[in-house]
Amino acid sequence: MKNNERQTGSLYLIPTTLGNTAPLEVLPISIKQAIEDIDHYIVENEKSARHFIKKISPRKSQPGLTISVLNKYTEPEEVPVMLEPCLQGNDIAILSEAGCPGIADPGSEVVRLAHGKNIRVIPLVGPSSIVLALMASGMNGQSFAFNGYLPIDNAERKSSIKRLEKLSKEYGQSQLFIETPYRNDKLFAELLKTLHPNTRVCIACDLTLPTEYILTKTIADWKRTKIESLHKRPAIFIIQG
Repeated sequence: MKNNERQTGSLYLIPTTLGNTAPLEVLPISIKQAIEDIDHYIVENEKSARHFIKKISPRKSQPGLTISVLNKYTEPEEVPVMLEPCLQGNDIAILSEAGCPGIADPGSEVVRLAHGKNIRVIPLVGPSSIVLALMASGMNGQSFAFNGYLPIDNAERKSSIKRLEKLSKEYGQSQLFIETPYRNDKLFAELLKTLHPNTRVCIACDLTLPTEYILTKTIADWKRTKIESLHKRPAIFIIQG
């Protein structure tokens, strides 16, 4: 993907799998081609990124890779330096830890800086848990909002749930959010207590995995349903009043 006609390289946004599945079962061949051609990476976790690269391209030289780590511990002044290889004519890839870079995942700040430096940004196709959950929910896919994590504090979380339910009723808008996997069951119990009986809730967890579980019901119906444990299972929650 190096191009001698360009003075700068491109920034590729490379999705990964949502769990421990064979990468090329859920990723297009364009991901393999990009991995084979690119030697400069921006990643959230170096160990898991190298493992993913090796699974995609076993013959690729690992010692020849340049890897920058972008996570919550990265200092702001470190981020612009990560794009230096692009300015020197090399392609760079942002490699997601799970799903798509920049979508509930680090990377958007690098992309913002790339646009400011006139670096071409190329998103590649891959699984997004947010999009897959919405597709399978039966809820409004034309007007929706992803709200990230809800507050941990019990009172604040309950208030947020009510606020999102009100928004969904007023605008017919699907409201999506996530929780740290080990707190999933606690969050769902709070939804059952807080939401109106007619409000629909979709649980979509372990997307693309053999244990995938996607189900949409009203709160009234959920209360009559034997619910699978969601403990430590990556999940998306969607509500619509």
